[in-house]
Amino acid sequence: MASKSGKTGSLVAVLKGGLSAEREVSLVSGRECAAALREAGYQVVEVEAGPDLAARLAEIKPDCVFNALHGRWGEDGCVQGLLEWMRIPYTHSGLLASALAMDKQRSKDVFRAAGLPVLDSVLAARDTVRKTHVLQPPYVVKPNNEGSSVGVYIVHEAANSPPQLSDDMPETVMVETYAPGRELTCAVLGDRALAVTDIITSGWYDYHAKYSVGGSRHEVPAQIPAEITAACFDYALRAHRALGCRGLSRTDFRWDETRGLAGLILLETNTQPGMTPTSLAPEQAAHLGISFPELCAWIVEDASCNR
Repeated sequence: MASKSGKTGSLVAVLKGGLSAEREVSLVSGRECAAALREAGYQVVEVEAGPDLAARLAEIKPDCVFNALHGRWGEDGCVQGLLEWMRIPYTHSGLLASALAMDKQRSKDVFRAAGLPVLDSVLAARDTVRKTHVLQPPYVVKPNNEGSSVGVYIVHEAANSPPQLSDDMPETVMVETYAPGRELTCAVLGDRALAVTDIITSGWYDYHAKYSVGGSRHEVPAQIPAEITAACFDYALRAHRALGCRGLSRTDFRWDETRGLAGLILLETNTQPGMTPTSLAPEQAAHLGISFPELCAWIVEDASCNR
């Protein structure tokens, strides 16, 4: 770590809440991580991130920050820039990797340059998407810079009219070719791919399915061909490195098993995966014998500036 150590017994500020659409999820992630770090022997202060964040951190003087924020302002480089300015070691990815990963269109450009398989997509004005099919159905409409399946619309092949997006959608949205198949995900911890999870739901893997108990079933490890597991490991590691991620990340895939390896598509990389009781990365770590307190402690020990 940098000049301030995150060794057991030191003071860790856990950032949670924030201003994004994923605030409620972040509050749960922060609470769970704080409890795990206390169990691991750290002194912990839970900090709800708001406009006074810099002043709160200056008052607390933590040895490092555990960033449990999700979505805009906490996951897109903004908080990372503040922590770099204040020279407080922090967890997860740095400013540039966070900003790139949060911008779905720009991260796709990075993935394409790295030879990774991604879906065709365009950015379009919200009002244009309401009036006409920007792509040939089926396609998906979503914000370009939110996570947790916030504001996702699926336009099916038989759709006669374009989607009537709600007014709280951004003025510019991503319109992306729909990828059929199974929902797979693979977490990376440092330089190690952990496991592949098959996410099984009765429908779309939406916000409810992600964060409600019983909303989805996670099969770890996924019962898929060894070739697909190996490809998920390879793609997740290459995506992590191409973006410049640090610490923990998670890359999501769709896999059309009727097409074999050609049916495996990289959707996006999440630089701050959920850390709730139903979250995927902690489940993968547990599958490898890494307890939740051990996982959180590893993340803290990895904290630094200049990430």
